[in-house]
Amino acid sequence: MSSQQYLTQARTLIDRIATTQQEAIRTAAELMADSVANGGLVNLFGSGHSVLPVMDIFPRYGSYPAFRPLLDSRLSWFTVLGSGGVSELLWLERTEGYIANFLKNYPLLPADTMVVYSHGGLNAAPVEVALYAKEHGLKVVAVTSVANLALNAPRHSSGKRLADIADVVIDNCVDPIDAMVPVEGWPAPVAAGSTLAVVAISMALTAELAKRLAQRGITLPVFVSPNVADVPPDNNEQVFAEYRRVTQR
Repeated sequence: MSSQQYLTQARTLIDRIATTQQEAIRTAAELMADSVANGGLVNLFGSGHSVLPVMDIFPRYGSYPAFRPLLDSRLSWFTVLGSGGVSELLWLERTEGYIANFLKNYPLLPADTMVVYSHGGLNAAPVEVALYAKEHGLKVVAVTSVANLALNAPRHSSGKRLADIADVVIDNCVDPIDAMVPVEGWPAPVAAGSTLAVVAISMALTAELAKRLAQRGITLPVFVSPNVADVPPDNNEQVFAEYRRVTQR
């Protein structure tokens, strides 16, 4: 029944997010709408497994060029062992001082919003992205495990955790251990929940932001699957063109 256990836990997790995080999601979407309305961008950052929601929110079908993913190949992984592997990634995302060099590649404006994903919210990479963004006048949205705050003191020399820096904290509602299914005879639970949670939160933010932009009379081109009938052949090129325009600063 382990597969059913996971799916049941997954359903409970999404329900928990839906019932407890709506206010935070709406507040974050309003900050994002302010950014777009004032010529800014919604920047997205994550390292390790937290690159997954950053990659999924834009570009993808059903999304639009209000978002700028900030992706660093060094803070992801391309293999398990060796060059580009997980051990190197884990070392780098915990090493202080790297992030400022990475973020220099991206002009940030005070009108922007920065969304930072980190389940633990303790490593140097997400903490320093949030600090850097605040220093440059941006609003910061954290998507993290609030339950982790009760268990872990800050590790960064600033004495801050990601949630301590953010203007808005969206709880992914996942336990610090992340894995959700205990298996008899195994030493630890298996089957993670945080990726499922943060992708659901990201799509909720995408929907809420679009609604709030529409209420302000702002319309953006949307990536549409070519499997959909009657999509203009240049539709997705229009999305890329708009992305080029808004990111050329």
